[in-house]
Amino acid sequence: MALLEVDDLCVHFTLPGMVLEAVGGVSFRLGRGECLGIVGESGAGKSVLGFSLVNLLAPPGRIVSGRIRLEGRELTTLSERRWRAIRGRRMAMVFQDPRATLDPLFTVGQQMHETLRAHRRLSRRLARRMVLHRLHQVGLEAPESQLARYPHQLSGGQCQRVVIAMALLLDPDIIIADEPTTALDVTTQGELVALLTSLCRTLDLSLIVISHDLAVIQQLTQRVLVMYAGRVVESGPTREVINDPQHPYTQALVDALPQMYPPRAPLRPIPGSPPAPGAAPTGCTFHPRCRYRHAGDDDLRRRCEGISPGLIPSGGSEVACHWVAQLIDHEMTDHEAIDAAQVHDESLG
Repeated sequence: MALLEVDDLCVHFTLPGMVLEAVGGVSFRLGRGECLGIVGESGAGKSVLGFSLVNLLAPPGRIVSGRIRLEGRELTTLSERRWRAIRGRRMAMVFQDPRATLDPLFTVGQQMHETLRAHRRLSRRLARRMVLHRLHQVGLEAPESQLARYPHQLSGGQCQRVVIAMALLLDPDIIIADEPTTALDVTTQGELVALLTSLCRTLDLSLIVISHDLAVIQQLTQRVLVMYAGRVVESGPTREVINDPQHPYTQALVDALPQMYPPRAPLRPIPGSPPAPGAAPTGCTFHPRCRYRHAGDDDLRRRCEGISPGLIPSGGSEVACHWVAQLIDHEMTDHEAIDAAQVHDESLG
């Protein structure tokens, strides 16, 4: 049995006169000790999915259908009181902005002690020892001296380490890290990636990493979900998805990476923009930006514009794409597919 099972999860935001779908039909499994990545552009629904997993959606957002099971136990029907016994103890979240997570009016020691004592009856001496152990475990230098410091006295990297230490205090099975390397310099990013990798290995910790950075996802995770407009468009082993992307959107994300090209070569950004909430096109939500939709025949264009594709096996991944389905059905050669894509590239010209 998987540690965490998510089946056909849908999240809506109900506003006056409209309902916005933020997450549509997302399913995945997470094993114990596994690191899963969730990647996509801003607005893809990644963070909303993460908040949903720990029941931290603020109104008007709510889960409208689907299941979330932790070791077989259904979570979507639990009361908030029962959620408090799970949030922090079984699943913890590291939020995108560590400075916003920490209270500026209290020291690091006060906040960490309060987290522990809210869930467990501990003496001050034992709580202090556990706090120092976690701060040492996340590589914070001179942890004893950090306890009396306020968040504004810490660097961005130190704040992130403190937040990770707080997430570890109650020995959770799963940590959800939302953009954990955002706003950190390259050196600090590398240190944080190494830290999270080490924690997963030594603590048998399951990790869900939400990021727009494919390089971080590649270094940290074994499997990845690629999200676009609230839906999973490709999923599979991280190495296979990045080295041999099947969905046109995943291909475009990989093509936009600077390291894919020689020095001074122009970048290849994805044309257009993601759809605004509530304004997703019919059919495949990526079709207005897709190079293959423009290069295909009339029947393919009608399917792309009118029918939402389901996930199908392709290569080592699962992909939601009519173009890929046509390649499989017709056994089109790679050469023909490349020629067709070049037609669209030249038209963008």
